[in-house]
Amino acid sequence: MVHLHPAVTSPWRWIPPLVGSGPLQMALDGLLLDQAVAASAPQACLRLYSWSGPWLSLGYHQRHLPSHWLSLSQQGLIGLVRRPSGGRAVLHGGSLTYALIQPQPSGDRRQSYRHHCRWLQRAFAELNLPLSFGKRLPSGQAASCFAQSSPADLIHTNGAKRIGSAQLWRHGVLLQHGSLLIDPPKALWGQLFGEPPPELPALPEAGADLVARLRRAAEADLCGGPLQERPLDPIEKAELQARIASQPFVEQAWAGQAEAGQAKAG
Repeated sequence: MVHLHPAVTSPWRWIPPLVGSGPLQMALDGLLLDQAVAASAPQACLRLYSWSGPWLSLGYHQRHLPSHWLSLSQQGLIGLVRRPSGGRAVLHGGSLTYALIQPQPSGDRRQSYRHHCRWLQRAFAELNLPLSFGKRLPSGQAASCFAQSSPADLIHTNGAKRIGSAQLWRHGVLLQHGSLLIDPPKALWGQLFGEPPPELPALPEAGADLVARLRRAAEADLCGGPLQERPLDPIEKAELQARIASQPFVEQAWAGQAEAGQAKAG
């Protein structure tokens, strides 16, 4: 029998919502993951956050970028950043992102997605907007995460994808990312992906009310009890800034690839 409720040795940590740039958010998720990997008694962690301005995050293995994405970045219309987790490109604007760190989760990856998304299903069921898992395996051809629905994603009854999730496993510790669409920017979405965003029913809650509902649902269906609120401490803040400063800007790397491609083509 597979057990998907590992014994809770300490409360899950809750980091208050943070608005920040793509490099800051990804560096923080990487820091939290590394802390859990290195700790002798790691603490599970959950946070919800949003992005300062529109950012396009690329999955860890997504290496080929359409040239117009680079152009939009060079024009200052989007920021570009790479996620440590997998999946396809996600436009972060008019959305809410979650990241959870779970040491030693049980079950295989499919079971893990189902267990670690139940709290999201609970919250949307309370809003009378039930979500179910997608059924199609990703084709690998779509550039946008929201262009298709896999068993890792949550969709409405009309098939519209509300939440896309992706994972990274490192030394037995799980990092799961997810993007929850609220009111995605239609014009920018069309510029990036050549199609409109999913046709989603309007949410009756947003902002702090939605965050509070998601937190309560996580305490009921994910964390096994109340979350322990603990903001970043001074040591974590210093390490975060050091990581941001030392990480190469992904825009520069991609621009270099584009220049090399142009030179080869010429």
